Amino acid sequence: METSGVYEGESGFEDIRAILRDTAKRQEETARRQEEIARRQEETDRLVRENSRQIGKLGNRFGEMIEYMVKPNLVGKFRELGFVFTKAASETDIKDEKNNIVAEVDITLENGEKVMIVEVKSKPVIEDVKEHIERMEKVRRYASLRGDRRKYLGAVAGMVIKANTQKFALEQGFYVVEPSGETFIITAPKGSPREW
Repeated sequence: METSGVYEGESGFEDIRAILRDTAKRQEETARRQEEIARRQEETDRLVRENSRQIGKLGNRFGEMIEYMVKPNLVGKFRELGFVFTKAASETDIKDEKNNIVAEVDITLENGEKVMIVEVKSKPVIEDVKEHIERMEKVRRYASLRGDRRKYLGAVAGMVIKANTQKFALEQGFYVVEPSGETFIITAPKGSPREW
């Protein structure tokens, strides 16, 4: 009977060895699959980053296109609303690191009494309007530090402006510039426009 027990024990070891070999093979295959998944994930991440970069560039190009379409006629359109701006500039950067004031302005219209700061987006949303309020505050602070006492007004321009965004912008005292046929219209805020 002891002989029989030894034989069964050796057979048991062979079974365990076979199970261990099978487990090792499965672990190797799992490791290979995980490496392949990691490689594919890395490639997917790279493609997502590249697509995001390309979409960002496209969005910027739409914004530039709107600026170039709107700016030439903007002075005339605001003249219809009673503003006589004598100077127009695109893409102005304000960098005052000493006073922690940094802002990018898409279009600036100005005269001796007033300055209109126009934010241009292809499809502005409420968050863009909120950011424009912050921009206006920075621009006002920068102007005050330089002794500029003119009144600053704001406008939001876009190719597609949803009703809720337009309503919010107007409630904040901004003018809204949007396409209408082959040209564009400017909607004035209800009551007096907000001045900074």
